[in-house]
Amino acid sequence: MAQAAQRIAKAVVTRAPQLVSAAVAFSRPRLATFWHYARVELAPPTPAEVPKAVESMRALARAFRAGRLQQLTVKEALRNGLVATEVLMWFYIGEIIGKRSLVGYDV
Repeated sequence: MAQAAQRIAKAVVTRAPQLVSAAVAFSRPRLATFWHYARVELAPPTPAEVPKAVESMRALARAFRAGRLQQLTVKEALRNGLVATEVLMWFYIGEIIGKRSLVGYDV
């Protein structure tokens, strides 16, 4: 039993640098891609983007009042519903994290 443990320990010690270098080589391009998209997508809006967002919300309200909601395809309606559900779920997750509990606030 002790010899088997020694052989395993020796194999781990001799293979560890190879495994680490393989893991680094594998993850380096994927992490570069992740950080590229994270900088772009997770950045707060710039002052130039705020008026565009306000105008898009006004256009959405005008479209809703004009009845263009009835002209959506099923695919577009499903996509809009999924996006709304995702936003709602992130809100709920934030609430759970903020109150540090699934149920109720600790007052």
